[in-house]
Amino acid sequence: MDINVLRRENDLIDLFCKLAEIPSPSLKEADVANYVKNLCDENNINCKLDGYGNVYISIPATDESKQPILLSSHMDVIGDDSPVKVYADEDGLLHAVERTLGADDKAGVANALYFALYLAKSDIKHGGLEVVFTRDEESGMSGIHNLDFGMLKSKYVLVLDSDSLGQFMTSGASYTLVNIDVHSFKGGHSGVDIGDPTRENAAKLIADLISELPQGVFYADENGAVVTSCNLGGISAGNVNVTNVINTDAKASYSIRSSSREHEEELKNLMIFQVDDFNKEYKDRAEAKITFEEHLPPFEKTWDNYVPQMFEAAAKDCGVEAEIGPFHAGAETHIYANRTNANGEKFIPFLVGLADVHNMHSCEENVDYQSIIKGQEILRKFFEDFNK
Repeated sequence: MDINVLRRENDLIDLFCKLAEIPSPSLKEADVANYVKNLCDENNINCKLDGYGNVYISIPATDESKQPILLSSHMDVIGDDSPVKVYADEDGLLHAVERTLGADDKAGVANALYFALYLAKSDIKHGGLEVVFTRDEESGMSGIHNLDFGMLKSKYVLVLDSDSLGQFMTSGASYTLVNIDVHSFKGGHSGVDIGDPTRENAAKLIADLISELPQGVFYADENGAVVTSCNLGGISAGNVNVTNVINTDAKASYSIRSSSREHEEELKNLMIFQVDDFNKEYKDRAEAKITFEEHLPPFEKTWDNYVPQMFEAAAKDCGVEAEIGPFHAGAETHIYANRTNANGEKFIPFLVGLADVHNMHSCEENVDYQSIIKGQEILRKFFEDFNK
């Protein structure tokens, strides 16, 4: 398939390719931001960059009785700042030559920007559109953490960053790092001191302790979807090449992921209980300590089904079966879900897929160009229904 013909025949695909061809690894997104700003200026669309380099686009309401909605995507991609050359294979899949394509999240940026250009020239009566393009989602989420949420009037947020057309994720898992340290009070020589019952080997102790702790799925919902999980990341104790030492220190690390604060706290309390029980058993010989560090808050499901049902209906009208449910990972939805807008309302975000992206973050990454077009169709139908 000739990519040049495809680009001439479809403005949305041409826009996606132009965005993809601008290298934008994390914290090097300025060229993308400037391209978006210039395009908006040419079309008389209000667009500005904040002090951190995030992009804000706003299209005023044409009907004040209706409410605005926010579209959000991130400008950075996995990869370096080497040139990006897009091509299409015979199946209509878009790739980049010998590198990541950056469809995560240029597909989201392209669909949101193209829709803003369309809406600015349409006669649809609506409550207003806000668009945010953030920096640095992939490496640290510093872009959204530096966002001025007080500028945003929308309550509902569609974060266009899922990898499957029709996905509409209503909750997402937190990420909490758990560290467990075990210290035995007396070490020694594995021969001379091995018979001393007051000496405990920390390597053995931590193995005993983690054998009592949860691993894998801790809680799933009625449909079998994972809500809360616990995963052992690694164990460090002693030296595999040194066997004549009774080890005094050992460490284990875990990740907790949960889309429910209640079930996450239940899991944490269980882990604390096991550590406390350990300390009672080994009093005066060893001690274990456990710490929790929340790196990403949970994106909890709300009881507001208005938007999910509307998206499902819009997708169906466009010939796509929507996938409504949770996802057991993190995204910018989690930050929105824990912040408030200009009116003091908590955001209600959703993670939305408007394209089929395969092999993300690899040199084999590709996106089905027809899915990008279908995603725009769904977005337009949803927006029209949202503003009825």
